[in-house]
Amino acid sequence: MSVIKAVRSGVLSRVERFSEILFGLIMTLSFTGTMSVVSGGRQEVGTTLISVVGCNIAWGIIDAILYLIGAASDRGSRIALREFVRRSRNEQESRAAIAEALSSLVSEEVPPEEVESIRLRILKLPEPARRRILRKDDFPGAIAVFFLVVLSCVPVVFPFLIIQEPLRALRVSNAIAIVMLFFGGYSLARYSGTSRVLTGLVMVALGVAMVGITIALGG
Repeated sequence: MSVIKAVRSGVLSRVERFSEILFGLIMTLSFTGTMSVVSGGRQEVGTTLISVVGCNIAWGIIDAILYLIGAASDRGSRIALREFVRRSRNEQESRAAIAEALSSLVSEEVPPEEVESIRLRILKLPEPARRRILRKDDFPGAIAVFFLVVLSCVPVVFPFLIIQEPLRALRVSNAIAIVMLFFGGYSLARYSGTSRVLTGLVMVALGVAMVGITIALGG
């Protein structure tokens, strides 16, 4: 599975994609937001851009590793549930474990007879030939996470590469970041069912607030 296909096919959900892009934007803005373009000039711009790219690469790697850890944890939990249901002699405990494993949204809609049906299907599943916590299908998702974090900084730093006046470049960069936050929230609203414009504006406000907190805390 390619990285692009991993993003499009649902390996990364819409919320996960937006979260990674938002994280990359915040990391980038925490640098550009403290940049002194008036006193530092092009020299500080160059230093800041190197720091932005390096930091986003580092956190992209960390987020990719955390993605793999999450995938391994989820798969381990499913294996543990499967083994518990197969070995348990208490049907009520098995059903309770299955209901607990379901998300809160799903579990509220699933009647007891459906939970019992799931238990019976688990009992009929064959033993896996080899138990692998990580599979090769996990890695495209991790790589996609890495590139989402890293590439999210490109539109924001690009004005500094083509505009010679640092202050003007900073203003254009900030405008691009605001537009990205808005359309990220606008797109996310299609998934959550909320107002698209309002969600876009809320994401802009949250992004600016999170950048301010990051800068204030020395991030």
